[in-house]
Amino acid sequence: MSTTFDYYNWLVLPLIIFVSRIGDVTLGTMRHVLTSRGHKNISPLLGFFEVLIWIVVVSQVMKQANNFACYIGWAGGFAMGNYIGLIIEEKIALGLQIIRIISHQDCTEMIAQLQKENHGITVLDAHGAKGPVKVILTVAKRKNIESIVHVIQKYNPSAFYSIEDIRDVNKGVFTKSNRSLTKQMFSSQKN
Repeated sequence: MSTTFDYYNWLVLPLIIFVSRIGDVTLGTMRHVLTSRGHKNISPLLGFFEVLIWIVVVSQVMKQANNFACYIGWAGGFAMGNYIGLIIEEKIALGLQIIRIISHQDCTEMIAQLQKENHGITVLDAHGAKGPVKVILTVAKRKNIESIVHVIQKYNPSAFYSIEDIRDVNKGVFTKSNRSLTKQMFSSQKN
């Protein structure tokens, strides 16, 4: 009776399945995010490769239906693919967000700094629960949100602010960006 360990079926194949699932789930996550952000031209291409990888991996799992290590590779790759897809999405920070800033304090310096950084803003006089307030609205690219929050915290740390995703805008003032989607996806520099 041979006691040689079957390295291919118990280590190599599960590892191939794990890595492949990372690839197809990462592509699926990116496809979903890009579609929801309005980048419909690249989504079909990502979907093609996502399904191609998936069908090849499924066929290998089905051939090894009694190999529990392949199931672990499948599930682990799925989990890791979701995680990596979200990390990539966070890094490229596609899309637009609206920031609503509400303050009962003088906002002159904060408004001036936001304008100096070329953020388009709208300032409204309003009445809050405790009296008069200023409402400052700005629509910004997600990659610029951190700098706007920094300005809020520096010039008006007690201000209330909320941030929400928006899908599309018609016109507006935005900070300039010369980076293409491809450069955003594969560059570690912030614009």
